[in-house]
Amino acid sequence: MSTKKKRRGRPSKYPPEFRGDAVAMVLDGDQESIADVARSLGVNEGTLGNWVRLERIERGERDGMTVDERGELVELRSEVAKLRMERDLLKRSLAFWVKETSTP
Repeated sequence: MSTKKKRRGRPSKYPPEFRGDAVAMVLDGDQESIADVARSLGVNEGTLGNWVRLERIERGERDGMTVDERGELVELRSEVAKLRMERDLLKRSLAFWVKETSTP
């Protein structure tokens, strides 16, 4: 499991190493089910299922956005917002300049 991910919100109560080992038990283990592994580790089955789903996306075994792609999307959205703000400022500046230069 990738450890490059920066999380927002509350910190996870499970360290990344634990999550990675739990996912490996499901994906790389002896065909144990998510429910069996979750029960043996004392983790909620839904939580482990989410970790497994995310890891399958990272490995390319399932469609979805990887951690890197999600990070890039956040950066691009931020850049688009900044560029829109700059564009709107330039539009207002140009309109003001045209108004000032055309008034006798």
